Amino acid sequence: MQQRVKVKPNSKQQKITEETDGSLTIRLKSPPVDGKANEELIKLLAKKFDVPKSCIHIKSGLSSRNKLIEIDS
Repeated sequence: MQQRVKVKPNSKQQKITEETDGSLTIRLKSPPVDGKANEELIKLLAKKFDVPKSCIHIKSGLSSRNKLIEIDS
């Protein structure tokens, strides 16, 4: 399954919002430094979709706010 995600780092709280087009907007506490925001993103998505962290891969947008995530189930 592929999921479009828009990431907003340095937020006050973690929050996942589903948009009308089916994409997700995810607010992360971590700063976008040394991959910390990406680590937090993978951890949060693993919890939301109830899959191990190893099943979640960032297909594109590694250093962008707009990402394409692949989730193996």
